[in-house]
Amino acid sequence: MFDWRDYGNGIIAFDAGYVRPILAAIHMVVENGRVAFIDTGSNDSLANARAALTRLGLDETAVDYVVLTHIHLDHAGGAGAMMQAFPNAKLVVHPRGARHMAEPAKLVAGVSAVYGPEYVQRVYGEIIPIAKERIIEAADGHVFSLAGRELLCLDTPGHARHHICIVDRQAGAIFTGDMFGLSYRELDVGQRQFIFPTTTPTQFEPEEMRRSVERLLSFEPQAMYLTHYGQVPDVAARAAELLLHLDSLVALAEREANAGEARHARIKQGMTDYLFGALRQHGCRLSDQAILDIWATDLELNAQGLGVWLDQRAA
Repeated sequence: MFDWRDYGNGIIAFDAGYVRPILAAIHMVVENGRVAFIDTGSNDSLANARAALTRLGLDETAVDYVVLTHIHLDHAGGAGAMMQAFPNAKLVVHPRGARHMAEPAKLVAGVSAVYGPEYVQRVYGEIIPIAKERIIEAADGHVFSLAGRELLCLDTPGHARHHICIVDRQAGAIFTGDMFGLSYRELDVGQRQFIFPTTTPTQFEPEEMRRSVERLLSFEPQAMYLTHYGQVPDVAARAAELLLHLDSLVALAEREANAGEARHARIKQGMTDYLFGALRQHGCRLSDQAILDIWATDLELNAQGLGVWLDQRAA
């Protein structure tokens, strides 16, 4: 059985089956036999979503909502397949992302420009369009009800301008997508969790990210629920670490702003060194290679995102 975490509050996280184990979670909110899935992994994740329903004694007709925190494909790539499989579901997505889920050609082209078309086809397959009449554009403050359980959507830029976070006041929970960073369970030391920002291209904006994180904290949640990966309690402490790391990465990028052709490599190496130092201070005893096995893609994309931010700021 794939990774399964039932938090006892109507929220379950299970492994999306995306790239490697416990890289990406799909969160499942369950209320009186009705279901909302938050984020979707890739098309390959549908099998796990169906298995999750079966495990709870439910079927495809129980799904009322498929919710996307944003439309990066590790979060939204499986949305079309899920919407085909779950006939009663509505898709909830930021207004900036809605048109791309209805007509995904530009989205796929943009991702292919970063990763290459072969990678996109191999990892995501066909990105299936979703009928416009099944899409709910969740502007800031939009509330939708899952069998009476109210879920509040917040416009939270900083990682992407098409990013929402979803507040579940009943559980004292916020589903944060990538807004509250990355916290991989392999890096836990006892009950202490490590957290790190994600600055991926092309819409990273550090000041907006800080404001969005501070807005999330104003709801005083008991825990954040991250797509990468699962529940993060002790929210105030983790937020302080997240923002400290954010400031450090921004300062690192600014030091390399005029490094010319070597800039990307220097930012990436500096970030790698910083990550190793932060993890050793955290008490992580994994080997350097084991850390790189987990973080290689994130380090590359974070460095790219910092570079894009420098270029946009200069322009």
